[in-house]
Amino acid sequence: MSAMLLGGRYQVQDKIGAGGMATVYRGLDEVLGRTVAIKTMLPQYANDPSFAARFKQEAQAAAALQSPYIVSVYDWGKDADSYYIVMEYLRGTDLKSGIRKHGALDCKKVAQIGSQIAQALSVAHRHDIIHRDIKPQNIMVQPDGNIKVMDFGIARAKNSHLTQDNSVLGTAHYVSPEQTQGKELGPTTDIYSLGIVMYEAATGQVPFQGDDAITVALKQVNEQPKPPSQLNPNVDPQLEAIILKCMQKNPADRFQTADELYRTLRDYLAGRMQAVNSATAMLPAQVTNKLERGATPMAGGTATMARTERTGRFYAQSATAQAAEEEAERQRKHRRNVILGVVGGIAAVALIVAALVMVLGSGTATKTVPNLANLTVEQAEEAITEAGFVPGEPEYTYNDSVEKGRVCEQDPAAYREMPEGSTINFKVSNGPTPIEQVEVPDLRNKTQEEAEQALKDANLAGNRGTDEESDDVEEGKVSSQDTEPGAMVDAGTTITYHISSGASQKVIPNVVGDSESSARQRLEDEGFVVQVSEEYSSAPEGTVASVSPGVGETAAVGSTVTITVSLGVQYVEVTDVRGWTGSQASTALTNSGFRVTVNGPNDGIVVSQSASGSAPYGSTITLTTEAQQQNQPETPGDIGNGATVEGE
Repeated sequence: MSAMLLGGRYQVQDKIGAGGMATVYRGLDEVLGRTVAIKTMLPQYANDPSFAARFKQEAQAAAALQSPYIVSVYDWGKDADSYYIVMEYLRGTDLKSGIRKHGALDCKKVAQIGSQIAQALSVAHRHDIIHRDIKPQNIMVQPDGNIKVMDFGIARAKNSHLTQDNSVLGTAHYVSPEQTQGKELGPTTDIYSLGIVMYEAATGQVPFQGDDAITVALKQVNEQPKPPSQLNPNVDPQLEAIILKCMQKNPADRFQTADELYRTLRDYLAGRMQAVNSATAMLPAQVTNKLERGATPMAGGTATMARTERTGRFYAQSATAQAAEEEAERQRKHRRNVILGVVGGIAAVALIVAALVMVLGSGTATKTVPNLANLTVEQAEEAITEAGFVPGEPEYTYNDSVEKGRVCEQDPAAYREMPEGSTINFKVSNGPTPIEQVEVPDLRNKTQEEAEQALKDANLAGNRGTDEESDDVEEGKVSSQDTEPGAMVDAGTTITYHISSGASQKVIPNVVGDSESSARQRLEDEGFVVQVSEEYSSAPEGTVASVSPGVGETAAVGSTVTITVSLGVQYVEVTDVRGWTGSQASTALTNSGFRVTVNGPNDGIVVSQSASGSAPYGSTITLTTEAQQQNQPETPGDIGNGATVEGE
């Protein structure tokens, strides 16, 4: 199977698990480049129309469920004779293994896990899907502590024609009484199973145990569980009450919806104990219906306050209800006596058979379970067979400390005494847990904060490298990254990126005197944007008279440089200002576009000027003034002409 490519895109890799109907492989989605889990139907079921229909229904039902606490189903299909489902690949361990390893969990952790499972069930129930197989083996605890509910392999949609097909039964330790009895199932059957999961998480053991599934299933119907606090004194009354309400034999006495259970667990985690007490206040008494020590008579003697042994809380009980409960108790005792009689008879027969076995020596002997640690599959199966047992189907799992292809776990444990012919199950290492491959995001044009968040979301680490000049990316944003966007790398890899320090700086070349086209070409070659203005000047017409920013200054590549192109010299008529005062003449000539120099007092009379007729616009005209004489005219007059333009 490891060389197969399903659906033209899913590469099947190593085996990671097996169940009664299907085998699960780790795989690679070659289109999206992500690791996935691929569940394929076992060959013996692939041609069975009933199982094929169930397999397809599982895929369709599960694919419709969207929740952070439900394993995602990406795709499903049929390739040749193989039905397959493509699912989210999860890292972590199942809750059953966690309880086996750590024992009873803290009350808050139990409530947190229960709350997340309840939220997952709420989503499923809104789609009219009953899971039917809620158990710790189907709860995956992820590295961050959150859970995902897996395996809707025996989930059934209410409107499905497969609803009445009870050929697949969930593990007996977790099934509800009505499921055992083959009755119609509703959301409360999942709530019962969740109650047992929380019971086991809080105490480290399941409430009902037996030598076989039938014995355990009968206990689910007929026996009351020990209060969790009797097995673990650290279980507080409020959590115990929540668990026991989930586990009521009568579905009507349980929480009626997963939402209701979730809200109660949320209140418990928030410390709203009054709300929890209200949600669990009507638990029926299971142990006694007499007025116990400490019970309080009600006014008028018509009712008592009976205390439940399981929660320690009191509830009102009328005389009529008390009488009815006493009658129910008598009937329960009668049924129990009948059952005990039957069980006693069976036990007596069993004792006789055991005695005969001992005398005749023809009974089933017990054998010592061999130690399978670090054996290959072939060696393990051989050791199991030689010891007188039956090897189970090997299950494959990742293990960081055991070599690939070697046994890393077994059940029952080594050196235990077990009946000859018992099945010995074992798990085989697939080697170290593979590091998840993730896609590198595009960080370009993001701020440093945005880049770091994008890397965090992709389960990668960030490192700011040396800043760099960039003509394309504005200052303060990512201009480049060492690993190309879209590349697949190990989760946790550090991606180095570089922040733009702005565009590179260059010196303005000396283009004064160049033609407009030459100046434009030289500036654009340096990376500048050229803007042109025109004005009259003494520079030759069509050449650059000035540059802004100035020649020799630095400017950012891509910034604008303005060149001023000369329109040539502009001649302007020069006003004859002889006989005017120096200040009057200076003002008049300046307004005409000339520069003016006055030799002599400003209030003196202009006796000569350096230019007459016409002169270049912007050129300098020099005026000579003399102090005014008494009786000298105060207005300009014709004193004569003969001044020349300066420099001529």
